[in-house]
Order: sequence, then C-alpha cells, then structure tokens
Amino acid sequence: MTHDVTDIRPFRIETPEADLDDLRDRLARTRWPSRLPGAEWSRGVPVSYLKELVRYWADDYDWRAQEARLNRFPQFTTDIDGQSVHFFHVRSADPDALPLIITHSWPNSIAEFTHLLGPLSRTFHVVAPSLPGFGFSPFPEPADERPWNIERVARTWAELMSRLGYQRYGVHGNDAGALVSPQLGALAPEHVVGVHITGGLGMPTGDPADLEGLSEEERASVEWLADMLSSAGGSGYAPYLAARPQTLSYGWADSPVAQLAYLVERFKEFDGWPDGSAPQEPIDRDLVLTNASLYWLTGTGGSSSWTYYEGAAGMPIDQNVVPTGVSHGGPSAFRRIAERANDIVHWEDHEHPSHMLAMAAPDPLVADIQKFFASLDARAI
Repeated sequence: MTHDVTDIRPFRIETPEADLDDLRDRLARTRWPSRLPGAEWSRGVPVSYLKELVRYWADDYDWRAQEARLNRFPQFTTDIDGQSVHFFHVRSADPDALPLIITHSWPNSIAEFTHLLGPLSRTFHVVAPSLPGFGFSPFPEPADERPWNIERVARTWAELMSRLGYQRYGVHGNDAGALVSPQLGALAPEHVVGVHITGGLGMPTGDPADLEGLSEEERASVEWLADMLSSAGGSGYAPYLAARPQTLSYGWADSPVAQLAYLVERFKEFDGWPDGSAPQEPIDRDLVLTNASLYWLTGTGGSSSWTYYEGAAGMPIDQNVVPTGVSHGGPSAFRRIAERANDIVHWEDHEHPSHMLAMAAPDPLVADIQKFFASLDARAI
C-alpha cells in the first residue's frame, strides 16, 4: 500500500516474539572474556558487573511491560526529507497549551522520556521524535549519502511541527538534543518561543578571551568543570567513533552484550563515575535495559553514531534570536560567558549525579521546563 510522503501514520511498538527469543538465546550463549589485570573499571566494564546485568536482562527484565508502558502514549511516523521519523505526540487536556518538541540524547533513545511524557503533557502538547538513525527512526537502506548533521535535524523538526499544525512552540533537549534545540531556534525564530536545554552553554573554547572579566574564583570553577567534562571521554571512544563507526557496528549488531557494555560505559563516564564508585546507580536498571533493548531490537547502534562521524558532537551553538533557559548549567561563571552571545533569561545550577536527567531526575527537570516557559508567558497558536 502506498502513502503520501506527508502522511502521519499511527505507530505501535510490536516486537515479534521471535526477536525476543533470539535476544535471550544470544544472551545465554555469550562468550565471556576473562577479567584483565588492574582495578575494577580501569580496563573497561568489569566482567562480574556485566554478567550480573546480563543475567537480570535475560531472566528478570520484562520487555513486554516496558513496551506496553511506551505504547500508552500516542505514537506516529511520517516521512521527511527521505527519512522516516518516529515520534510521540501527547496532547494536553488544555487545548491552549503550548506545543513543546523535546529531543533525546546520545547514546539514548525515546526510553529517555519514559517518565517525562505524562507530567509534561499536563502543561504542554508534547512532541518527542526519535532522532534519525535512532530506534524507530532507522536510516533507509541504502542509507542517504547526504550527511545527517544538527542543522538537518533542526530543519526536519521544523517541518514536523509545521506538519502537525503548530506555528508557535517551545523546544527542549539534552546532550544531542541540546545541540538540536538552539539550532532549531536559530533556524525558525518566527516559530520558536524559547529554547530550554540541560547545560552545555558557556563552556570555554580555549580562547583566553573566554575567561576575561571573570574573578579568580570564577576562573577556577570554569576550569575545574571543563576538566571534569573532558575526562568523561577518558576511554577514548570519541575519536574512534568519529573515524571508524562502521567497524564498531559489527559487534553491536551481532552481540547484545557488546551493545550493552558500550552503552553502560558511556552512561558511567557521562555521569562522572568511570571507576564505578558511585554510591548507587542514578538510573534505574530497567531504564538502562530498555534503552539497550531498543538499540538491539532496532539494530541502530551503528547508525546512532552519526553525531560523532558527522562532526555534530560538541557544544550547543550560540544564538540570541529567541530566549534561552538552561537547567543544570553549571556555576554562574558559565552563565556570564553564555550571556555574551545568548539571550539567557533562566539559569539553574542543580546538582545531580546523572547526565541523563530525564531518566534519573524527571520531576525537577519537568518543573524547570515549566518554570522557564511560564516565565515567557507563552501560549499556544
């Protein structure tokens, strides 16, 4: 059956039981390596840690329950610029609510918003797309040779919101989503009422001018946080991912344990606990495994890495054409740097041990998003 490329089609996650049987079989037949000498986590994800997580994945984790939870929210697909885009569209009971498009992070998926969609929909008409190449927005086969970069995603999101009939809307994003969101504001300022992101602005670039006008205490706080963030790439994953992602993709496509180990290590590094010394995991392991299951079941581990090989990984662009709100933005010195090129009207420096805030601390994040847009007194179309 053919369809018009502008059609918006209902979608449900319906995983074939054969795919789940295959997953369990592969988990049971994992060929485990021996533990390398050295302290735990210093050589990578410990064998004992991963064995227990895989045991839980195979025996106790309930994908069908998570699938049903996601399917409680209306989902759709549509074709934009040759790409099938999957998205949640959860309307508020208030017909005059502000539309809000939210963009997930890397290496994450729509699982990031499991606990965000309901609370946000009390205030907003929520649109939550899966980034191209992620989850249920897989790249076509053969893949489009044109690069998927942040600007192209922003253009796609602008078209999606237009196709849904939204002429004025807010945007929010974390990590990769925090790159897309200000790009969308700069691209479509006549439609975007405000941009809310979780950090990234005000990071020094290495130019001494970045630190001009800051006190010694502010300089120290900026340098400390910059060092901490740069150490999140201590495993050296980023240069390889930017250069040879296809090579890594074979392991991710063939072994769910290889995929899980890679995702777990990224979450650990991004949360500042690469040595595994966190007093407790900031993210519930069912959410970690839902994210890993989505990557595995959709085969998008390799294609999701375009944020690196297309040079899209980095910090958000500066833009001052629409107001910006920042949650978990860091010390006030970062705000002072960010204000030089952005219209910062809201800045919070919440401390939390997780980079994946929508998964680890959804309630304060929802409150911060609501507070920012309420301050703009923005209403719907």
